[in-house]
Amino acid sequence: MKDSDHPFFKPLWRRITIVVVCAVWCMLEFWNGQAFWGTLAGGMGAYGAWEFLLNYHPKDPAAAAEKPEADKE
Repeated sequence: MKDSDHPFFKPLWRRITIVVVCAVWCMLEFWNGQAFWGTLAGGMGAYGAWEFLLNYHPKDPAAAAEKPEADKE
């Protein structure tokens, strides 16, 4: 999950969907009385919200390709 720069995560709707699915899973587990799994899903949702919504800065592939050439000069 540390590869948040993967092209799959570029559309905002996919990142929101991942966080919402984890939140719904968390609520479902707590509703069923499974505190451990609810905490685990809640932690994944919180980490996903931090990584994919609050701290998301995609790298531009064109800028990344140009940078090594500029360093060579």
